[in-house]
Amino acid sequence: MRFEFDISPVEQARPRATRMRKGIRVYDPRKVAIFKQKLGMLAKQQMLDRGLEPYDGPLEVHMEFYRPIQASISKKERARRLSGVHRPTVKPDLSNYIKALEDGLNGIIWIDDNRIVQIVAEKKYSDRPHIVIEVNKVDKG
Repeated sequence: MRFEFDISPVEQARPRATRMRKGIRVYDPRKVAIFKQKLGMLAKQQMLDRGLEPYDGPLEVHMEFYRPIQASISKKERARRLSGVHRPTVKPDLSNYIKALEDGLNGIIWIDDNRIVQIVAEKKYSDRPHIVIEVNKVDKG
């Protein structure tokens, strides 16, 4: 099943901590928390529109993260980035994008991200930042 989310990818940042009366509370930075909330709402709507329940069992997930192109580059370089000749080799790390997406879709597209047994992920440039995922059940046989 293919899902497309019109939201700019955000990387998972290190959790923040604050001291409480009887311990410590750990939480996501504001930018990450807002991303996960918006992503969750977009995913819930697509799942509802398709009449789907969260996937269970082993899953294979292909993820494409489309980043915005910097404004301060030449037209030639812009064309190279849009065509895929020049791919994003800058921060944030792909693994941090993956973690934020996995966590943001827990309980919505999949029961839990521990169900994912195979990932193919890519960072790309686009004029329209967005995220595309394809989720397939892995044949148990």
